[in-house]
Formats: sequence, structure tokens, C-alpha cells
Amino acid sequence: MTDNRYFDEMFGGGDAPREPYADFNEWFSSEDPSRLRRKAQQAEEVFRLTGITFNVYGREEAAERLIPFDIIPRIISGREWRRLSKGIEQRVRAINAFLHDIYHRQEILRAGRIPVEMVARNEAFLPKMIGVEPPGNVYTHIVGIDLVRTGEDDVYVLEDNARTPSGVSYMLENRETMLQMFPELFATNSVQRVSNYPKLLHRSLCNCAPSAAGSSPVVAVLTPGIHNSAYYEHSFLADQMGVELVEGHDLRVVDGRVAMRTTRGYRAIDVLYRRVDDDFLDPLNFRSDSALGVPGIMDVYRAGGITIANAPGTGIADDKAIYSYMPEIVEFYTGEKALLKNVETWRCNEPEALAYVLDNLADLVVKEVHGSGGYGMLIGPTATKKDLAEFRKKLEAKPDNYIAQPTLSLSTVPIFTKAGLAPRHVDLRPFVLMSPGGIEITPGGLTRVALKKGSLVVNSSQGGGTKDTWVLEE
Repeated sequence: MTDNRYFDEMFGGGDAPREPYADFNEWFSSEDPSRLRRKAQQAEEVFRLTGITFNVYGREEAAERLIPFDIIPRIISGREWRRLSKGIEQRVRAINAFLHDIYHRQEILRAGRIPVEMVARNEAFLPKMIGVEPPGNVYTHIVGIDLVRTGEDDVYVLEDNARTPSGVSYMLENRETMLQMFPELFATNSVQRVSNYPKLLHRSLCNCAPSAAGSSPVVAVLTPGIHNSAYYEHSFLADQMGVELVEGHDLRVVDGRVAMRTTRGYRAIDVLYRRVDDDFLDPLNFRSDSALGVPGIMDVYRAGGITIANAPGTGIADDKAIYSYMPEIVEFYTGEKALLKNVETWRCNEPEALAYVLDNLADLVVKEVHGSGGYGMLIGPTATKKDLAEFRKKLEAKPDNYIAQPTLSLSTVPIFTKAGLAPRHVDLRPFVLMSPGGIEITPGGLTRVALKKGSLVVNSSQGGGTKDTWVLEE
């Protein structure tokens, strides 16, 4: 069942399972396939009853979908995770330092390590954040780092999600479902827990409260509303943290504070975990037609009256062109070589790089610099001649909007099918919490899996599913 062109995380290159999977494989081999099929159906029903769905934009029919879940866990050894954690922490610290720098002294630009125009002309750069000091100097309160594996010891960062990383609710629900379906597995495998994430998130956010907050800071989650693709997650996290889920029309500025409407009048908020994009956050400071944000919230924020998580302007660290400079960014702010490797990246705004990409379009992956969710990208090896021709026109018309990368041989993890185990490509999104008290990384994170045979696109919006991710105790 292994494909020797790709690293199989369960079986490596042979028939015997790799060490992290040894106990699981022994259990799986002794199981009745019909029982596993029933369990897989039950797991799907759990997701349906719980309402774990997401919205697909741009399609009128079946816009709300059930996210597919696979019952075969992805298993990572404690040793592997310890090495990954060090690299993740180093990278998140560097991203936060980079954000503080570009909104203050801009030393990295002065040093010539990043071209000035990469920041100055970047639509995600927010001039209104220049000189603003977020409470505790934390910009990246919640970060998702997308990792891909190509070999036993070869891990690459595919993307940095520093704006509003999503998917943590799926990570938590995946684990809860596996505990319900297969409790015996957790008795024989020492799996590090993830269930305390909401508690850690709440504590981390409280630690980032402004100095004006009392001993029990008031936290709320700001959602764009029920039509947002990640609304389930917004509601889930607010509920799990025991805080209010609010929309823009629930909030107003009262006596220099952002306050939410309650049955007892307006109550001031200290920390707002926002899932609304910068442009829509404040109609007085950004898009005047926004009905999703709070008029005047940026003025309160600049005055130190509220913490906004993640900080406005963090989107520039999501930018895929800035991503290509991450090795330099890490070294500039930490004085160390990056522990996690970047994928080789061609910036199409550079004439030589653009020429190379156009000449090799059929072999590359091309992405929009501000794209997400698998939208607006080209996977050259699976593209039709028509797709390639259309994308060539896009590149030539607006090269600044794209980067290109080689097509990686992503590792595979088995999924459960009617015919047995079958390898499918995966990535991993670990979730990182940052506060003045330090950095906490949830063991594992969200494994996304391309359910279509041969597909390299793991995004749920493009037909991908999810798995429970186990990090074993050492």
C-alpha cells in the first residue's frame, strides 16, 4: 500500500510500521474491518450531529459542507515533536519581532535584508499601526504554522498564518471523536492531550490584557457572523472559553472603552479575539462601508484601552512574498540559523524569477501572495493546457501578485477506505499561543489530508479532510 515515491509516515519504505505506529498497527491488524467501517460511519454521524461544518465560497449549491474525518490517526514521536517545537518557537518569536520592527524602527529595512518596497507597497502593511505598542508587545497571539514533510527528517514550512489562523476546533473535535470511538487506543498509547487548548487560549489572552484591565480581564470573540466559513469555530471557541461571542453591532465605544451590549447595559471588554479582517475592523479608520467592525475601535486600541488579538497589521507576516525572506528574518532577529527550512520560492515580481516560472509553469505550484484556502493557485503537474495558458496570462499581467514553488513530494499517511488502508498526502498546522508569559505550542495540531488519490491539495474547501494528530509521550 506504500508508494515509494513518497515518504510514508506509517510504514516508511517497507512493510513493517515505523516505531511511532507500532502499537497502533498491532491494534489495527487485529481489528474486524466491518467494525472499523461502522465506527467510521458513527464518527461521520457525530460530526453531523455536532454541526461541524464549513462554508464553501463561490458556489450557490451545497455551500455548507460536513468536513470529512478519517479515523486513522497521524502519529508523531515525542522525539520528533521536540525537534519541531524548537523550530516553531524560534520562527514565531522572529515573526513577532519582525512585526514590531516594521511598525517602529524598521531596522531590517535599513539593513537591506528585505527590500523596502516589499513592505511599503504591501497591501497588508497597515500604516495606522506605525508607532503603536500592543500590550506586552505581542502581535501574534495565535499563530498557525503549516508544515509539510518529505522524508524521515525533512520538514518544511509551507506557510505562516499570523492573521486569523483557523482549524483549531477541528483539532479538538477530532480528538474528542477518537476518544469516543476508540477509547482502548488511548489506554495503550501515551498520547499527549490537546483538550486543554481553550483553557490555555483564555489564559494566554488574559495575560495580554492592557494595563487598565483588572485582575479578571473580560475577553470576547468577535465574529463576522453566521455566514462566515469559520463561524462554527468562532462559536465553539467562545463557548469552550466561557466568553461572549459578539458581532460588530453588539459593540460600541463607551467612555473611551470598547463595550459589549448585555442585559444589564454595556460592559467594557479588555481583550477582543477578533476573527474579522483588518479592512472591516473599524469603518472610521478603514473601509467605511463595513458593518462587521466597531466604529472607533482603532482609536481605543492606539490609546491602550483594549487588546486586539491578533494585532491589526499582522497580515504582512502571512504574505507569501515576505515568507520567502523568512530565513533572513529568523537570523536577523534571533542571531541563529532557521531550524525549520523554507520551501524554495521564486518571487514573480523579479524579472529573472518570472522568466523561470513561465518557462517551467507545468512543473511548479503558483500561489497568490495574499491567497488562502487553496483558492487562486495553480498546481502545474495536474493542470490542463487551458489552465496553464490562463495562468500564464495572469502572471504576465500581474507578476507582483504571485510566487512559485517546486511541487514537493509530500509525505503520506494512510486513510481508511472500503478496500483497506490507502496512502494520502498530508500537511500539519500546529497552533501556537504567545503572551508576555511565553510561548505554548499545542502538541500536534491539525492534520489536513487530501482524500483524492494523488491530490496534493489538502484544504477542506478543495475536497480535503482532517485526521486526529497524536504526539506520543517520550
